[in-house]
Order: sequence, then structure tokens, then C-alpha cells
Amino acid sequence: MEEKKIIAEPQDRIGEVCIADEVVAVIAGLAATEVEGVDSMAGNITNDLVGKLGMKSLQKGVRVEVTEQHVTVDLALYIKYNYNIPEVSAKVQDRVMSAIENMTGLKVLEVNIRIAGVNID
Repeated sequence: MEEKKIIAEPQDRIGEVCIADEVVAVIAGLAATEVEGVDSMAGNITNDLVGKLGMKSLQKGVRVEVTEQHVTVDLALYIKYNYNIPEVSAKVQDRVMSAIENMTGLKVLEVNIRIAGVNID
């Protein structure tokens, strides 16, 4: 498990805070699925099988790249039928960026979205 360091401001510094990349991925995945119009996260076949076996991965369909103080996020989503894809995507980008920046203090450089499909209920 790879961890990245978030350094507190010098006047507040009493130690280091390390946040695993997987934590940032979970934050992004949860934030994305809270947006109306997002049906679910898309993942690879391994993640899909793990989810069906009851060991659901909250970072399914999310890839993050964390540097010293910056984050790049790639999301793969299934959108609900009859929703405007550009509007939903913009809302997801805003929600994911806000969630990561508020919870970790890291600056989000990019939130890239790949629409994997449209689900019809």
C-alpha cells in the first residue's frame, strides 16, 4: 500500500500525516456516486467479480495519481439513461474535486471521466 505525505503548515507541524492512495480513490468513488445521474462505477473484470462475491471495492473504477501535494483522478462511470452526460460529468468533476480537497488538503489538478456505458433501469 503506497502512501503519500501531506505536510501540515509549519506553525501547526507536530508530525506527518500519511494518506494512502487507496483512501483518495475511495473518497473520489463515493463522491462520484453521490451525483444524481451516476448509476455506478465501472471497473475491470477482477473488481466486478470481487464485487459479486460480496467484497465490494469502494475504489472500483477509480485510478488516482498522488504526488507531493497534487492529485490526478481518472473515473470510469455508468450513467443512468435519460441524463445529460456533459452535465452529470461536470457535476462529478466538481463533487470529486471538492471532496478530495476538503478531506485531504491536496490540490486536485484533473478529474478525467470515461463514460463506460448507459444503464437503463
